Amino acid sequence: MDDLTREFLIESQEGLDRMERCLTDLEERPDDKELLSDIFRSVHTIKGTTGFLGFHRLEKLAHTGENLLGLLRDGKLLAAPPIITGLLELLDGLRGILKTVEETGSEGEAEDAALIEQLKLLQALPAELPVSATAKDAEARAASPELHAASTETTTQKKTLPTPPPPAEPPSEDRVPVKPVTAAVAATDSTLRVDVALLNQMMNLVGELVLTRNQILQATAQQANFTLLARRLDMVTADLRESVMKARMQPVSNVFSKFPRMIRDLSQMLHRKVRLVLEGQETELDKTLLEAIKDPLTHAVRNSMDHGIEPPEVRMATGKDAEGTLRLRAYQESGHVMIEVSDDGAGIHVEKVRSKAIERGLITAERAAQLSERELLQLIFLPGFSTAEAVTNVSGRGVGMDVVRTNVEKIGGKVELESRPGLGTTLRLRIPLTLAIIPALIVKSVGQSFALPQGVLSELVHIPAERYGREIEWMEGAPLYRLRGNLLPLVFLEGILKPGGGEKPGEGRENFIAVLEVDERRYGLVVDGLADPEEIVVKPLSTVLKSIGIYTGATVLGSGDLALILDPGSIAVRAGVLMNMQQERGEAAQQQAEGDPHDAEFLVVETSGRRCAVALQDVLRIERIPITRIEYVGLRPVLNFEGQLLPVEDAGNILGQRDRMIAQDEQITVVVCRDGNRHVGLAVHAVLDVAAGSQLREAGTGRPAEGVTLLKNHVTGVVSLTGVEALHEEFSSGDQMMVGTNVP
Repeated sequence: MDDLTREFLIESQEGLDRMERCLTDLEERPDDKELLSDIFRSVHTIKGTTGFLGFHRLEKLAHTGENLLGLLRDGKLLAAPPIITGLLELLDGLRGILKTVEETGSEGEAEDAALIEQLKLLQALPAELPVSATAKDAEARAASPELHAASTETTTQKKTLPTPPPPAEPPSEDRVPVKPVTAAVAATDSTLRVDVALLNQMMNLVGELVLTRNQILQATAQQANFTLLARRLDMVTADLRESVMKARMQPVSNVFSKFPRMIRDLSQMLHRKVRLVLEGQETELDKTLLEAIKDPLTHAVRNSMDHGIEPPEVRMATGKDAEGTLRLRAYQESGHVMIEVSDDGAGIHVEKVRSKAIERGLITAERAAQLSERELLQLIFLPGFSTAEAVTNVSGRGVGMDVVRTNVEKIGGKVELESRPGLGTTLRLRIPLTLAIIPALIVKSVGQSFALPQGVLSELVHIPAERYGREIEWMEGAPLYRLRGNLLPLVFLEGILKPGGGEKPGEGRENFIAVLEVDERRYGLVVDGLADPEEIVVKPLSTVLKSIGIYTGATVLGSGDLALILDPGSIAVRAGVLMNMQQERGEAAQQQAEGDPHDAEFLVVETSGRRCAVALQDVLRIERIPITRIEYVGLRPVLNFEGQLLPVEDAGNILGQRDRMIAQDEQITVVVCRDGNRHVGLAVHAVLDVAAGSQLREAGTGRPAEGVTLLKNHVTGVVSLTGVEALHEEFSSGDQMMVGTNVP
């Protein structure tokens, strides 16, 4: 394929994507001239280019569609539902030809005569409706023979409008037989449109990288001090990585835009009335991940339409609005993109799930009787599970929800499900922002280094050798740790790597517990040692290592050593960890109801020899960074944190020792916190612990004491994040902003 044809395919597909979005909106606003003009331009552009490239079949079909759109644009026809349907058929026909060109280089031998005739018949419909008519009026009139009657002869023709031929590739058995949402052609999937300003920034950073490389080569020859060059290389590399990641990011609207058409087709097939609500379409996600979630989202939406939202008469009988609501929502949370598919339908009845699972032989009756409601809901993700009474064109074959979970977990994501009978269901996909580079904690066990993804890491606990016997409990051969009053199941990585190594692994040496939260389970992974966190580049595993089942990839560490990336979910399954976070939260709520005095959890830090506490719910992450990363805006220390300016509070005057710390190549600890809608950083000497606090009251008055809490029987001050001044207050006097790395 030559470059000109490839560019034509990419631009044509983008135009058809816009056309699809506009057509679903046009059905609601049939007199919207702007939408009609946009649709007309998309088809006109394809027609104009095809003649030059010699694609005559494509040109003929586009020309017929352009004639119909011209009548709509000029007000001679109204965009009634039959015409919208015909234009969607045109859209599918054009996409089918483009796909054939992409795959074979030619337009194929299929005939479009039936579709062209249908489009010509639609051009003969009289424009009896005023321009201001609503979509509902148009639908009512479209259903009447009035709209179709131009003459007795044409009435007969229009009642038996020919349908276009089936697509070249028949849909799979669990696909919708009506016109499905066609995936973008390969040429579109393999390209990205990047803002020129971002490309310029990347080019400048590459130039900085080349300069730094030259300086390192020169310094190597002179055996000079590499400290400053290493810092410069670190900063340039971090900025370049961030720019490349931005270039790969695409808005989720690229996927969401496919669903209005799907909802329209499914509504007609299933006789449902459904209102689609899209939220957070500007949320961005790595293009590779965006492509990976298309199928899971498609299955989830179809499941909500078929199993969730009830027919209008059923909804009205239960006091609901006849029109159901299906909501697609995307937002960012803790370094992940959350995508929710929620409906206000019938919800999932757990007893029906239990009986169906037993009936299909997916679980025994004895095991099913022991499961909680939450665990029963997870059965719908088993292969072959379906609650449908009969196989339909939409569902009922047991293919779908297992695909959702499998595909999401392949890209390092999670699937969460919530449902209330009679009120609706929410399926939540937790997707990592990127797969290529991830932050990881480097842990050590049996003399080897392993990478542990930080996305599942909650906290770290140090157990000295002398406290091993007191703090690690054993119950029927299973190790446990009492973390703030709750029993935490432990898994010794040494025991996974070398099974049968001993009855009590880790005894006689210090241990570190990495508290992990994965698949709604919480457990502690016990390792021999820790190293500094790193941003690692994920590499695929060989087939031999992948078959072991506890690794997700491999990476090369900064030291040059190879490290395998641990899979916390698979480790939990292999170790048989049964305690889940739902049970833990339930136990905590019960303790609180019974008078547990602990009302909040805090991060305990040390600054200038004093212990103070930060509310754990406000802590986003803890960063260990070179002191040179701290810069100054006016008199305020700031940190360039993920491309945003972060004010740093230095109550302990840690930065007052900046010169000495730079000379000794020291690092600083910054606790990044959330204060409402803004983020602030706290410079601290050390992070000590995480502990539950109790409320104190003033003697005599009994009023709650503000700014303090009781942690491990010690009165501890609580850091007030609202006391950290905003950066704009520094320049309220109108002084000129000064930015630099030197201490003022």
